Formats: sequence, C-alpha cells, structure tokens
Amino acid sequence: MLSLTRRVFLASAAAAAAAFTLSGPVQAEDKPQIEFLYSPFADYAPFFIAKDLGYFDEFGLDVSLAPKSGTAETIQMLASGNSLAGAATWGAGLFNSIHQGATVTIVATLARMPDTVPSPSPFMVSEKAWQDGIRKVEDLKGKRVGIPGPGGFGLYSVAKALEKGGLTLDDVEAIYLPPPATAAAFANGGLEAGWSIEPFALQLEKEGLGRRLVEDHTFGTELGFLAFNNEFAQENEDVVVRFIAAFLKGARLLDNGGWNDEKILDIVAQYTGTPKDTLKGISYTIRSEDGSIDLDSVREQEEFFRAQGSLEYEGPIDIDTVYRTDLLEKANALLAKQ
Repeated sequence: MLSLTRRVFLASAAAAAAAFTLSGPVQAEDKPQIEFLYSPFADYAPFFIAKDLGYFDEFGLDVSLAPKSGTAETIQMLASGNSLAGAATWGAGLFNSIHQGATVTIVATLARMPDTVPSPSPFMVSEKAWQDGIRKVEDLKGKRVGIPGPGGFGLYSVAKALEKGGLTLDDVEAIYLPPPATAAAFANGGLEAGWSIEPFALQLEKEGLGRRLVEDHTFGTELGFLAFNNEFAQENEDVVVRFIAAFLKGARLLDNGGWNDEKILDIVAQYTGTPKDTLKGISYTIRSEDGSIDLDSVREQEEFFRAQGSLEYEGPIDIDTVYRTDLLEKANALLAKQ
C-alpha cells in the first residue's frame, strides 16, 4: 500500500501530466518527478542520454537517476512504491514474482543481445586454461566456471554456451562471482572459464587474462525490461508514456550511430565509470526500434528456469497481466509527432 504522501504526489503528477503538450511544456516546478533505478552499465545508456541531452525535460519530466545493486532490489523497490521506475533483467526471481502478483508494470525492452559478433556478453576461457590445452567447450567437463548468480541471465547464458560443446551445467563446477572478480580468478587459476560482460570482457583480453570461447550462444536474447510501480502506471499513464518516449529517443540515437559521437561517450563514461577509450572498443547490446519485447525469447528463458527447478508454478506465466503494450504504442505515436 502506498503512503498518503506518495498518493498526494501521484495526484499532483497526474495534474501536471494533463497540463503538458509538446508545444507547451509545463514549468519545471510542476513537472512530475520520477526516480529511475539503474545499473552503471552501457545497457542503461539510453537513460543517461535522455537525462543529459534533455529528452526527459523535453517531454515535461523531472527525472533523477539512482544507482541500484540488482534485479531483486529493483522489483522490490518498485512493488513497494519506494521508487517509481527502473530496469531489470529477466530471471527466475522475476518470473516467480509475477506469479505471486508483484505490483510492477513492464512497458518496454531494456536491451537484447545482437545477432552479430563480437558479443557484449561472451563466454570466456582463462589464458592459463587455454595454455593448458582447454581450447573447446568440450574440454571444460569437470572444470570451474564462473557465473554471476544462480537465477539470472548469466546462468542462462553459460548454459547456452555449454550446449555448444554438448555439456550442461551439471558437467561443470559452478563458481558464483560477479564479473569484476573474474580477472583475479583467471589470474590466480581459480577459474578455467566464465561468463563475462563488457567492459570486463575487453579488459580481460587487453590484460592477457582471457580469451573469447563462445559468442554465438545468445543471439537475439532479450536481456531486460523497463518497468514502473503498478499503481503509478495505472494512475499516471500519460507520464509513463512520455518517459518511454524519452527513453526510445535516446535508444534510437545510440542504435543509429550514436556510439561514434564523442559527446555521447563522455556521458556514458560519466555514469558507468568506464574510460571513454574503453567504451570505443567494446560491443553493445541493442533494442528493437519500437521498444517491443520479443516474448518468444522471454518464454525460452522461462522454460530454461523451469527445467532448472527454479520456478514455483506450472505452465507459462501470464505476461499480459504486467506488460502494457498499449503504453508503448502511445509512446511511439508521441515520438512520431516530433
């Protein structure tokens, strides 16, 4: 249940939304205020761009960006009303929370894996293991493999990579650790292989600690989504639509050559803490131009976690209960008017 203070805010936000038009934005003090939870990764770059290039202001919103620690935190913060918007990755915890009636509204994709190499999230082998003769996925049977956690995209990605060599997760020793820790584990021989993500993958290569072993295992896979507190989305649809429009404008800028712009790289470097020169050398996730989610990809991940015994329900989750495609369609129509 949202607090009285929050409800008063929602009412004022709705009033401000009603006063907004593209030709005459509301005054700054009247703009709806939204705190957006983000992770300091390039996947979130559209939001950094929308903030620093004034796209949120352009659509009559006062948006603040707040760092977060993970997907579980995002869903909990949104469901409780402690934050209004955020992005998270698909995973067992998210599927179970939807089944349990989590009060979040999903409105658009965050990012998906490209259909090309180099991959933004390669499966890597340590240089030490490579020199010891581990050159193929098949060679990893019984070896230690780094995975960021037991119920998210990292686990799914590693499983898909192992499939390339006829292996399963049961054939390796899973070592759970975050991507930044992989470098030390590769260096000291604590891991033979592991999941990675940019910019850490490039750093492993530059430092001579790791090599890309598999890159074509998650082509086109949906990585994450944009979501809002459910009650806020229901009572402030126009505000949500304008937020999505600003996000899509930033995403389209990036996906149509924006990564070659020095100004864009400066902005992303500021939020991610990744040096600009490093950003120039990495590969990036992408998005559908209209922000739509590939539900077939989501279903594949759901079935994977069911096979792992991580889901608390039978049959496919009813994503339609939380995915508001109508708001996404309105955002695209609003953006088309510019």
